[in-house]
Amino acid sequence: MIDLDFEQLPFSLLDEPHRERLKAAMEMAFFEAGKVLLEARRPSDYVYVVHKGAVLELDPTLPADAGRLGVYTAGDVFGALSVLNGRSRYRFITEEETLCYLIPAALFKTLCEEQPAFADHFRQRLAGKNRLLAERREGGVTMAGFMLARVHQCMREPLVLPTGGTVQQAVAALNQRQADSLLVERDGRVGVITKTDLLRGLVDEGLTPASPALSLATFRLVKVPPDEYLFAALVSMTRHEVERVVVMEGRKPVGVVELTDVLSFFSSRSYVVGLEVERADNLEALSLASARLPELIRALMAQGVKMRFAMDLLAALNGRIISKAFQFVVPEASQDHGCLLVLGSEGRGEQILKTDQDNALILDDAAHWPDRDEHMRRFTETLLTLGYPRCPGNIMVSNPEWVGSVSDWRAKVSRWAGQGDDAAMMNLAILIDAHPVAGRTELVDTLRETLFQRCSGDQILLSRFARPSLKFSTPLNWFGALKKPDQGIDIKKGGLFPVVHGVRAMSLEQRITETGTLARLEKLVDAGQLDAGFAEELGEAMALFAELRLRQQLARLEGEGQDREHPPGNQLLVERLSALERDLLRDSLQVVNEFKKRLSRRFHLEY
Repeated sequence: MIDLDFEQLPFSLLDEPHRERLKAAMEMAFFEAGKVLLEARRPSDYVYVVHKGAVLELDPTLPADAGRLGVYTAGDVFGALSVLNGRSRYRFITEEETLCYLIPAALFKTLCEEQPAFADHFRQRLAGKNRLLAERREGGVTMAGFMLARVHQCMREPLVLPTGGTVQQAVAALNQRQADSLLVERDGRVGVITKTDLLRGLVDEGLTPASPALSLATFRLVKVPPDEYLFAALVSMTRHEVERVVVMEGRKPVGVVELTDVLSFFSSRSYVVGLEVERADNLEALSLASARLPELIRALMAQGVKMRFAMDLLAALNGRIISKAFQFVVPEASQDHGCLLVLGSEGRGEQILKTDQDNALILDDAAHWPDRDEHMRRFTETLLTLGYPRCPGNIMVSNPEWVGSVSDWRAKVSRWAGQGDDAAMMNLAILIDAHPVAGRTELVDTLRETLFQRCSGDQILLSRFARPSLKFSTPLNWFGALKKPDQGIDIKKGGLFPVVHGVRAMSLEQRITETGTLARLEKLVDAGQLDAGFAEELGEAMALFAELRLRQQLARLEGEGQDREHPPGNQLLVERLSALERDLLRDSLQVVNEFKKRLSRRFHLEY
């Protein structure tokens, strides 16, 4: 009797008649330990599904230790590519007594020919498998319009005012079209005039209805192409603190997208969080908007929004919340003398749920701010009330060590670089991820240039800096299988950190100014430091780690407990994962292992 769950991938991709054909043809076979099931460079008569036991995947061209590529356990499928390609690339041998279901090669090929989705499953690279996993979650709604909507589906036809148009003509045009803004052109540049601009001109600037409207136009616009994702346009509005983007084809304006249009298009209250953040004019209103971020995160996860988009939006929203809190607490005159920086995962734009506060303040050398320490203490307390816990390492602006002038920070960078110990290297790593969220943002450019000048050409420092990438072992056993400790595997230490810190070390060496890991990977490819395929694998691995971690953190929030049912957010219980998730996780961790080997050679970490 075939005791196989045909509702699980990849068999759920087959329709019912093909499932019945498969059930009728499958056999079960028993193999002793040490039995070679597939030999490298030889054709295969079967595709195998492990029912019980373990099968090793070996590369016979490599030494024994290095040649162990992975292990297949209950529910895993192997031999499919061997059948499709005509021969096996690797050797598959039983590690222990094993029971397997056997799918005849001829039938398997027929199934692939007649059921394209089934065939695609076996041809997917890691990136494709991740997309497939996303599509199967949350009842199959994951690739909904939220992911796929483009700007041109939501944009309004542009309302263009002639160059000599008057204020009166502008008001009449807006009223007729029931629009909030119109476009003007001057010397080949496109500008925008809003209803607020017209009111300001009439009340504050003494214009009359007959005055030319052109003087009210703003020419520093946020622009997007019509085929951009609508979700990305929403991120741009949040990040640039604007309520509209101008849609351009080349140098020609073809539309306008208003924030209200986007929110209406997505038609879910969760997406109003961004609007609530922008409209908050006091700490109480900001706190209410901030408290709704978990609701937004759950909505994004339910919609299956790609992890990179979700991180971008949440980073932008968190940045706006922190920026507005800074503006509420710090006097405006003092804001003009400094720049508030967020550090760590917030600085990289990779924080989803609120974690520890990590921030710093850089001031110009002429700053006079007598009450600075008191304002920074109040700011830390304010973030606490907004749901951002204190940093256990005290890396916050309430700690004077993380506040200073440009000259102070230059001295700190020099001191840390000279010390060369683990604590100093970690301080430099924290600072390299700094991202400005309030005040004079250009001050961070000065700080980053100081870091590059002192560190990027120092090979000894770079080696010390990169070494923590190898600090935590990858949670794979000697044979390449997932470890399954009772307390779960720490996906942050074993998966995320080596990628994040390794990419950070390479970016420091190459003087890359981007702070996000995915953006840094793109720049490393552009600089010829990583091949595009491997960089893509690293990015997909990181996205998988982040998603699995986030799902568990959300489950823990809902369970309101730290127990076996809801372990700490970084601890993944392997047995709770589906067969596809285990497969992806194993593949991703093998990518991490390969990256660590490359880092070791690049920065001479083996010595």
